[in-house]
Amino acid sequence: MAAATADGPGTGDDRSGAELAQVLSALGGYRVYARRWVFLLVLSLLSCSNATLWLSFAPIADTVAKHFSLSLEQINWLSLVYFVVSIPFGMAAIWVLDSVGLRSATVLGAWLNFLGSVLRALPCMDLSIQTPFSFLLAGQSLCALAQTLVVFSPAKLAALWFPEHQRATANMIATMSNPLGVLLANVLSPALVKEEGDIPWMLGAYVIPAGIACLLATACLWENVPPTPPSAAAASSTSEKFLDGLKLLVRNKAYLILALCFGAGIGIFSSFSALLEQILCVKGYSNVSQLPGQTIWLAIICSLFGLFGLSLAPIAMELAVECSFPVGEGAATGLLFVLGQIEGALIMVLLTMLTVRRAEPSFSTCQHEEALLDWMVSMLLMASLCAACSCVFVLFFHTPYRRVQLEASAYPSIQEDYVQGGADPAPPREPHPEPPAPHRQPALHGGVGECVSRRCSGSAAPGEP
Repeated sequence: MAAATADGPGTGDDRSGAELAQVLSALGGYRVYARRWVFLLVLSLLSCSNATLWLSFAPIADTVAKHFSLSLEQINWLSLVYFVVSIPFGMAAIWVLDSVGLRSATVLGAWLNFLGSVLRALPCMDLSIQTPFSFLLAGQSLCALAQTLVVFSPAKLAALWFPEHQRATANMIATMSNPLGVLLANVLSPALVKEEGDIPWMLGAYVIPAGIACLLATACLWENVPPTPPSAAAASSTSEKFLDGLKLLVRNKAYLILALCFGAGIGIFSSFSALLEQILCVKGYSNVSQLPGQTIWLAIICSLFGLFGLSLAPIAMELAVECSFPVGEGAATGLLFVLGQIEGALIMVLLTMLTVRRAEPSFSTCQHEEALLDWMVSMLLMASLCAACSCVFVLFFHTPYRRVQLEASAYPSIQEDYVQGGADPAPPREPHPEPPAPHRQPALHGGVGECVSRRCSGSAAPGEP
């Protein structure tokens, strides 16, 4: 029987929880491996790089439009293409994650991300290219394909490689790497591009992290899953077939409410991030936001927007898995993002349609005359959507935590003895005899399979561990 490896000392309740998880893992024949942290590092770097490539043009939209002789509508499409591509190809990415494997999906995503970053830089390397927009859009499209594989993966990685007491942390690190890339893009692009001639340097700079992530993914990731699962839930991961899992998701009321509300949040945040520079330049802000007397308030508002919005991402990923278990983690989180991208594309188009032309104000810093638009109605709509989705989620989202229930029922007597008797749990009790067929405990509502039902009831079929 394999034993769980120690992950370092803890204190108080955290230490007790970690010790309990390790005891249960050891008793169940589960094990964790140090190389899980390498996988987490590679996926986090890849996610961060992909996000920087997505929004690298948005903070300097007017400068890029002027340099390549493009319209602002074309520049917006360099961000909007992420939404468009992820909608049809998101389902394929879900299948790759749950059927082909996590390692294969990560390596494929890393190569698409790297090749897309190189393709974007070609118009600056070869001055004879007459249609730079085609190369920019093609490069962004490859990066968008990579995004579908990257952002769907954190919950899958956490479930397959990490024990119960580390799942939320691993999911949080990998998920929050993506908004970290958004932050870096909004800081680095204006810092690197002071004038039009700096754009080639910026495009080249973004190739470097993409190349490093591609190298690490190809050389350091060797397997889709660990030899021994780290938890009872990992042993039951993707127990539903791909199409069957999708059918269960669309019939799951709690999941649909989560998808609607969180998807709208993704769409609002993504649209606002892509359009932020165009919104602010009308009010006199440059790419480094230097309007006297207002920079502190602008920083506070944007910080609060990011803090309360982005912190929901890892929580929503965990909720998606918990309310839909045993549907595969790739399907549960992937469909959530696909619906979010659909809502994001609609929201971004709607926000731009609601703008109206305004007379050029004396304090405008927009470098492109198409940017002189009034965004007030669009911003009021965005605020209304945020409030409406928050109310719907609070009032109507209710669900049992199915994965937690499975793990809690795997060794119920051990957990009771641990909680009641201290840090030294008693040996596991013998499972109760299986009740007669008419009185057997039914499977959890929503598609938990028969083997999961037996675990939840504390019994097992002959020959089962």
